[in-house]
Amino acid sequence: MDDNQKVEIIVADKEQRTWAMFCHLSALAGLLFPFGSVIGPLIVWLVKKEEMPLVAEHGRKSLNFQLTMMIAYIVCFMLMFVVVGVILLPLVALFSLIMVVVSAIKANDGKEVNYPMAIEFIK
Repeated sequence: MDDNQKVEIIVADKEQRTWAMFCHLSALAGLLFPFGSVIGPLIVWLVKKEEMPLVAEHGRKSLNFQLTMMIAYIVCFMLMFVVVGVILLPLVALFSLIMVVVSAIKANDGKEVNYPMAIEFIK
């Protein structure tokens, strides 16, 4: 393998890691508009999954986690009628934010990401 091929592989790897990071960070779009936390990762995943295998894996995991968090938010909203949701909703939101940031950092470092408690909707 010559030096030009090595440089191309490193650039391609860095590009895939950057897009994998975007899969996770795009979930923060939920802070700007409704369902953005699901739509953001879905768009990145659909656009890049065919050409970048790393993005396909990270996008799938991010999307599964965000769908799981959406269910958790719905349950928290329903539990607000019995006051439990008032306590749980901020905890779920904080947990989601922390996991998105940690996963984005891991993706950019090229490490594997496994979200805890994520239901595997997309396999």
